[in-house]
Amino acid sequence: MSTDTERDPPAYDADVSKETIPDREDQALLEVRDLDAGYGDLQILTDVDLDVADGEYVTIVGPNGAGKSTVMKSVFGLTSHMGGTVIFEGEDITGRRPEEIIHEGIGYVPQNDNVFASLTVRENLEMGAYILDSVPQDALDAVFERFPILEERQSQKAGTMSGGQQQMLAMGRALMLDPSLLLLDEPSAGLAPDLVDDMFDRIDAINDDGTAVLMVEQNAKEALRRCDRGYVLANGRNRYMDDGDALLTDEQVRRDFLGG
Repeated sequence: MSTDTERDPPAYDADVSKETIPDREDQALLEVRDLDAGYGDLQILTDVDLDVADGEYVTIVGPNGAGKSTVMKSVFGLTSHMGGTVIFEGEDITGRRPEEIIHEGIGYVPQNDNVFASLTVRENLEMGAYILDSVPQDALDAVFERFPILEERQSQKAGTMSGGQQQMLAMGRALMLDPSLLLLDEPSAGLAPDLVDDMFDRIDAINDDGTAVLMVEQNAKEALRRCDRGYVLANGRNRYMDDGDALLTDEQVRRDFLGG
């Protein structure tokens, strides 16, 4: 699977991006402003703006190398911050470490290596509440209700589970602290085609229950069909922002980013 640094992205002209992004600062849960970030001295993102409202479902799409995953990692404090701000629930969390950001109410599910393979399902879920003095039983019960297979397999080593089950476990662990915002990086990556719709349905249900979702997704068309709003990134910059349905029907977006 490609990462943001593996190849040169297509040479789209993103200088018009600010004209396509309306002001959405009213009641924003997450506000990313003029974000510059990367890895070490390598800058990937330039001047990125992004908002997620309370309870909203937002998707980031774009070509390989666009910086999509870097946006997620930057919100969660996993990149080199080079400029701009990240505001969550009105508080500046720019440059904070992931263990601090978890306390603020943000859960993160990375694309790769997102379970502890040598630990059991239950131990993985308990790790999701490691910042607490004890694991809340009601949190475990809520995860088991949402993902019954995890309760059935709670004594199984996570590394022996299927890809779809591991993805459910990773999401379950991120939900153990009942976050206000869930960050999902390529949740359908590596899943068999017949499991992709089920995974999206589960994400829809999490959002329907009140958790805001910010998702990077390779299956851009399906993600845009389901989300409230979408952002298109190219060359580490904002390219377009609109309602998911509007982006799906925009002729230039379809031609340049969605395969016609």
